[in-house]
Amino acid sequence: MIATGNGSAGATGTTAITVLGAGSWGTALAILLARNGWPTLLWGNEAPHMAQLQRERCNAQYLPDNPFPEALRVSASLDSAVSTAEVILLAVPSHALRSVLQQLATLLRPGQRLAWATKGLESGSGKLPNQVVNEVLGAAIETAVVSGPTFAREVAAGLPTALTVASASAAFANQLAAMLHGPSFRAYTSVDIIGVELGGAVKNVLAIAAGITDGLGFGANARAALITRGLAELMRLGVALGGQRDTFMGLAGLGDLLLTCTDNQSRNRRMGMALAQGLTIQQAGDSIGQVVEGVQTAREVVYLAQRNGVEMPICAQVYRVLYENLSPKAAVQTLLAREQKSE
Repeated sequence: MIATGNGSAGATGTTAITVLGAGSWGTALAILLARNGWPTLLWGNEAPHMAQLQRERCNAQYLPDNPFPEALRVSASLDSAVSTAEVILLAVPSHALRSVLQQLATLLRPGQRLAWATKGLESGSGKLPNQVVNEVLGAAIETAVVSGPTFAREVAAGLPTALTVASASAAFANQLAAMLHGPSFRAYTSVDIIGVELGGAVKNVLAIAAGITDGLGFGANARAALITRGLAELMRLGVALGGQRDTFMGLAGLGDLLLTCTDNQSRNRRMGMALAQGLTIQQAGDSIGQVVEGVQTAREVVYLAQRNGVEMPICAQVYRVLYENLSPKAAVQTLLAREQKSE
């Protein structure tokens, strides 16, 4: 039974929820949950960084304007962070997901529930996060995925936000949604884990494409066309993998795609703009200063599409820019030169 959101559980040594990953998104989620009154613990694997967070009571590196609520504690000890938690929420990059899960495998106790806010596909395998979780932890543990149109800075600031919680367990989805729900935050539930995860992954690749078109100065018409046709690509792959078509028209699909393609808070959009201006991937990544999930995901999405016989021309051109040294302008020209067809 999840502790009530009145802070009382903290006095008994129980943490209602532990967030693993002290980057911008993990910190924002922890702030949201603690602001809602849930005893929350934020874990990061770098002890000096976590000591700084504890000392300053904010994440000065990523969210300097958002002080920690009283109900939020921090720790660099994974053992202690997990041992008292009723729910564990992973907010780590996709490339770190399996290694963190492998550490969790020896620490989890019966009855604990696991959720993740990781967006991306596993490098080398193209597996969705739920597939990685099942491989490492098995199918017995109750799990959920959290995804949708969310910028960490806006969530931490308490600006109006909505997202999706997907789980095979309706009870867990409802409980986690209730924990996230607050005066300016709304969480919807779904059973479509595949669709919600894929929407959160593919939109990053399409946002790089949107950044490229805007960086080249191709205008609002081109951006709108790219988002619309990108959504069609996402839906084709999603349905082929077992996702539900309606999911891709919701928050975790169209909503997240619109957000990431149109606002410069998006790291992936900024990556595309930097590439259009002639920067290398390394130079662009250094200037952004955080993981840009779409770079790795582009490779996995293209391979996944090929294995499933799904046509994804926009994602394919992003892949070519990133991994085959195709110029951004040539990539756009290739898309425009495609054979005429019905929509």
